[in-house]
Parts: sequence; C-alpha cells; structure tokens
Amino acid sequence: MQRQNLWLVKPHLGDNVDNMDTVVAENLVKVFPTAEGAEKRAVDGLSFRVGTGKIYGLLGPNGAGKTTTLRMLAGLMRPTSGTATLAGFDVSTEPESIKRVLGFLTANTGLYQRLTSRELLRYFAQLHLMSTQQARARADDLIVRLGISDFADLRCGGLSTGQKQRVNIARALIADPPILIMDEPTLGLDVLSNRVILEYIVRQRDAGKTIILSTHYLDEAETMCDQIGLLYDGRLVAEGTIEALRAATGEQRLSDIFLKTIGVREKVEAIIG
Repeated sequence: MQRQNLWLVKPHLGDNVDNMDTVVAENLVKVFPTAEGAEKRAVDGLSFRVGTGKIYGLLGPNGAGKTTTLRMLAGLMRPTSGTATLAGFDVSTEPESIKRVLGFLTANTGLYQRLTSRELLRYFAQLHLMSTQQARARADDLIVRLGISDFADLRCGGLSTGQKQRVNIARALIADPPILIMDEPTLGLDVLSNRVILEYIVRQRDAGKTIILSTHYLDEAETMCDQIGLLYDGRLVAEGTIEALRAATGEQRLSDIFLKTIGVREKVEAIIG
C-alpha cells in the first residue's frame, strides 16, 4: 500500500474548529495523589482560548500548573475532567490527529546523542511519512533557517545547550504543524541563541501558526505575546493583552502585574523593608 506523505498536504483542521480559536481549553482539571494520601489539584478549572496566528503566554511560578497544562493539551496526560481541542480535535479521543497538527517543545526534551543534527531531523521527518527526498529537503531548510549549519553534522551529544535547543525546535517544526506548544524555549541559552529562537518564534506567528509559550522570562513575554494568561496554584488569575493587564492593575512590568494580581507584592515589600 502506498503511504501518504503527510508533509505534502497541510494538516486538515477538525470540523468543529472556530477560525478564531485554534486552541480551546474548557474547565481543565488534573488531580494527582500525594504520598500523604491526599489529592493535589495541579490544574483547577482552567479555561482559555488561543486564536489563529497568535502567541498566548501561559505564565506563572514553579508549581503553578503550567507544564501539566501543556502536557494535557499535547495529549501526553489525560485530564481528570474538562476538555481541550486543538484545531477542532479532542486531545483525549483523537490523539493521532493531535500529533499531526501539533509541534511540542518541552523544557527537558532529549536528543539521540549518537546522531548528528542533520540525521536526527531527517529521521523525525521520515517518522512523519516523508519520503527520503522530502525529509532531506525539510531538514536542510530548517538547518539554514535556525542557524544550525555550523554544527549540523556534529553528533548531538557534543552540542552546547543553545545548539541542542535549536535542534529541538527544528524537530518540533519538522512537519510544519499549524500549532506549536513551547515550554521554556530559551531556558539557559546565551544571548545569541536566545535571539535566534525568539525571532524565529515571532516569524512562525506571523506566518499564521498558533503558539502557546511558557517562559519564566517575563520581559520576553511582554514583547512577544498577543495574549497573556497568569497561572497561580492551578488557576487562571488574570488574562488579557499586556495593555489590558497594565490598565487593570496600574502596574507596568509584567512581574509587578503578577505580584499585585496574586496579592503578594505588599508581603514582599514588607520582608525586604
């Protein structure tokens, strides 16, 4: 049987997708058991929507529920309750369709250490059913666009942190998916690698991709995100454009907006005097 070359055809969007809302999360809940026997609500009734061609910043401190939320959206973790759709496909019941429309970059994604960057990208392209020729062309294109050329033929085990992250992003983009989830894409990077990656993310948004971005670097989120959701203790405590959040809180910096929203800024000031 002749295999279908998925890369030749843009992924079909689900029948229920709204052109304005490519990602929809409705009342997501994730509960984990604890060693003490009690339950921990890592995500507690989370709802948000992301429009086509937009960057949505899902921001919050460690333990706020960001990574759990992203893993549920990617279909890697089943919600305790609630629903989520990507491009009209339900993450719980249509996992194969989700894989075709999503590129997922995690903060701790590993690389095959003995493969070169070029070999790794070609391998993942062929997992998406590209022919050998198509896989070579797609990998070579991303190698140029993400500035990988100088180390494309070095084994991944010998790459720097910044170099590995560029290869990871290329891997997430290999099938040219319409939706990207990026968890800490610039964590631990040098200035040059940081700039390359941020500018490429913005270009992907401008090309029409829908992007969910999680980062601890709030200055980056201020300048990149079209919409921001502030997550704390598993709940969305504020959401809007940076201008709307500034108007609502009277604060200018996103870090101050967050602290004021959760009511701890005064406590911090009292501690440091």
